[in-house]
Amino acid sequence: MCPADKTDLLDSNRVRLDTWLWAVRFFKTRSLAHAAIEGGKISVDGAKVKPSRAVVIGQSISIRSPRGDFEVVVEGLTTKRVGAPLANKLYRETEQSKQSREALHELHSLARSTAPDERPNSQDRNRIRKLKEAE
Repeated sequence: MCPADKTDLLDSNRVRLDTWLWAVRFFKTRSLAHAAIEGGKISVDGAKVKPSRAVVIGQSISIRSPRGDFEVVVEGLTTKRVGAPLANKLYRETEQSKQSREALHELHSLARSTAPDERPNSQDRNRIRKLKEAE
């Protein structure tokens, strides 16, 4: 990492929540992140917050975005938008969040596998029922 890259990552400075969500690539623009926070799609440690809320390392953030629902723990701060490999190092997704997104993905793939005119067979119905019970 070159010295210019190190200046983008902060250890103790304050970073706005909407800026952090944009920088770690949960939203394409900061204004979309701002709108999601205002709309109640983001919560920090279980509480609704404002876009200007300062992000602190170790905080738990719940995110409902078009890409899915995430529960992450902040591991690093940045004010600059970074590449995906580095962005993934700035937060840690909880195991429960990963499992629920994988179950939802499985449910969607099962729904896509059956044609709209075709009813699910008994195996498909059993898989769908098991996935719904697991949630």
